[in-house]
Amino acid sequence: MRPVRQKYKNNAKRARVWGGVAVLAVAALASGCADDDTNGARPGPQQALHAPPARALDSYAARLRAQQAARAVAAKHWGLAKVPLAAPPAPARKPVIGPRDGFEVTDQEELGLPPVFTTVPTKDKVVFLTIDDGSEKDPAFLRMMSDLKIPYTAFLSNYLVKDDYGYFRKMRDRGVTLNNHTLTHPYLPGLSYEEQRDEICGMQDIMEKQFGKRPKVFRPPYGNYNQDTLRAAKSCGIKYAPIWDEEVFVDHWEYRDWDRDLHPGDIVLTHFRGREDWDGTMPDMIRRFLKLVTDKGYAVARLEDYL
Repeated sequence: MRPVRQKYKNNAKRARVWGGVAVLAVAALASGCADDDTNGARPGPQQALHAPPARALDSYAARLRAQQAARAVAAKHWGLAKVPLAAPPAPARKPVIGPRDGFEVTDQEELGLPPVFTTVPTKDKVVFLTIDDGSEKDPAFLRMMSDLKIPYTAFLSNYLVKDDYGYFRKMRDRGVTLNNHTLTHPYLPGLSYEEQRDEICGMQDIMEKQFGKRPKVFRPPYGNYNQDTLRAAKSCGIKYAPIWDEEVFVDHWEYRDWDRDLHPGDIVLTHFRGREDWDGTMPDMIRRFLKLVTDKGYAVARLEDYL
């Protein structure tokens, strides 16, 4: 009977190990920016680790522990009081996203226009960081986000990024999605349909030429748009037009909703800005952003994982 009992103990031990690893896996998985490839190959967007066969559980658990330990070290290095929470795996079924109530335009549904929304419908306790325009090009910001594995989405305007496309290629190579924010950042409702289409489709051409891809996501400058904006965006291949529910600066937050709080799936806006415009740097802004998000029990997820 001893071998039978021993086999039972081994199976039970293996089950306990697997359960512990599953918990570690959920805790450690985070969408974000991949580290640089020193051999020159372009790393793709980070993906969730998949559990290996049972015979490799020990090494898998060790890798997850090492990943969490690295995040803790990075958090300390960048002056964070708490380690940022890890986002859950991307949803297997994407949420259905429609326009926020009151943000529709005439014939929105009939014309199949891209929805304008401020929050992604999800029960996951996550928020999405989005950064606009491209004025500031801070190398420390790239290092910080890579070290911490914090995902974000960039919305670029050509007049501000054309002096250094290479900076944003580095961003892309770390797994960051680059999206359309028009050529010159105009007030779009003040333009004709054709002028708006030139702004949006022209930026699509730049994005494809400089970064290899025509985005499906577009943010209207200042969050202002009309039916012509969304019609033009659709004609340029745009599927979504997210704006934001909160905005974070280096020294304060601003809120769209009356409760002045975060909600699951909220889109947070900030800008590529530095000391010329702020009393601080982009890493300073990220510290403020992560402090509030982490204190409130939220993780930062990739917007594209939910679209």
